[in-house]
Amino acid sequence: MIFVPGEGSTDARFGEQGGQLTYNTYLRIPQLLEQQDPKSSPQAHDELLFIVIHQAYELWFKLMLHELDDARDRMLAGESYLPRVRLDRCKAIMKVLIGQVDIIDTMTPQDFLEFRNRLAPASGFQSVQFRELEFLSGLKDPGYLDRFRGLTDSERDRLRARLDEPSLWDGFLAVMQKAGFDTGDYDQRQSGLRRIAADRANFGQLWDLAEALVDHDQALSLWRARHVLMAERQIGTKPGTGGSAGGAYLRSRVELRCYPELWELRSSL
Repeated sequence: MIFVPGEGSTDARFGEQGGQLTYNTYLRIPQLLEQQDPKSSPQAHDELLFIVIHQAYELWFKLMLHELDDARDRMLAGESYLPRVRLDRCKAIMKVLIGQVDIIDTMTPQDFLEFRNRLAPASGFQSVQFRELEFLSGLKDPGYLDRFRGLTDSERDRLRARLDEPSLWDGFLAVMQKAGFDTGDYDQRQSGLRRIAADRANFGQLWDLAEALVDHDQALSLWRARHVLMAERQIGTKPGTGGSAGGAYLRSRVELRCYPELWELRSSL
């Protein structure tokens, strides 16, 4: 029989009797609910929706960075199983991120225009955590540090660190090297990947890990594509509030690939 503290127990260390921890204090709910601060006056009805959605994105980005950092570090140490588990979790998170766009789509362009002018020059382009995700995934672009507006010293340091540190692809190559494959140049890597693909009986975990990276790459691309349609539905061809080209800029990034060599492998199988 499993004893569940608090059920028929008077032990003050547990349950409401102890008073040591509550749902609100553990999750800091009051502080969390104070973080939504609409800027329109009188307040536009849909501004709260807009704020909540984007704050939720940032919380998911935080969790993804936590998972992907661990996946990368474990791959650098030669592990293949838990990194795949971490990537699978991120794939599930990305499905949630893509689905959240459906909620934004319930806002009409007219409703957005009621408060959009209050956002400039703030923009999703300035999401530091999303840039960290891209850099960690292998899409490193030092030019973002010059194009970002309003970066704090701490945020700039975080992005510089991401540019300098190993990516998920570096981690995967470390796993390949541990398995005895040469990864010094493109031809060696492709030869190794073809061997892994052809011998899943012996290299099944490596193949599954490579596929998990492709899933991660695909999910990022699907999110970008969904984001493009959302932006075009809301603002058409207008420039973004942060000064970007809006939908045109977003569309230019849909075809980016974090792990092009894993995609190119398909042509030689």
